[in-house]
Amino acid sequence: MDRLEHAKAILEDALFVEAFETVRKELLQRWEHSSADEIDARESIWLALQILQKLRLHIESVMTTAEMARVRDSQSPFI
Repeated sequence: MDRLEHAKAILEDALFVEAFETVRKELLQRWEHSSADEIDARESIWLALQILQKLRLHIESVMTTAEMARVRDSQSPFI
């Protein structure tokens, strides 16, 4: 399995999708139910949401980069 197929399999994996959404929803609920004076907790939740998104974007980037490489490699070297 190459990087494209592996990244695609991860993003389409039901357990990954469920885990990602569950963690995201839990973080958002914690943020929504935090009080305004819980600044450190709210910042930690924000950071966790950013890291979660960065993880997804990295896997999507691996997939996109691999797709672009496949297209490039399939083209004539004279184009």
